[in-house]
Amino acid sequence: MGNFPENIAKILIFTGIALILAGGVFFVLAKLGFFRLPGDIEMGGKNWKLYLPITTSILISIILTLIFWLVSFLRK
Repeated sequence: MGNFPENIAKILIFTGIALILAGGVFFVLAKLGFFRLPGDIEMGGKNWKLYLPITTSILISIILTLIFWLVSFLRK
C-alpha cells in the first residue's frame, strides 16, 4: 500500500494523455469529414436536431475490432 499514491498518479497521468490523444484524433477526423459519411442519418426541425452516425459507428467498430485482434495476436 506504500506506493498507492504514486500508482494512482501514474494512472491519472496516462489516462489524461490518452484522452488528449483521443481528442486530437477525433478533432482531426472531424475536420476530414469522417463523421459525415454516407449512411449517417441527420434529421432536424425548427427547434430540434437528430444525428444518428450509423456508418461511422460501424466503421469505428471494425477499426477497433482489428486493433484489439492485432494486439491479442501479437501478445501470444
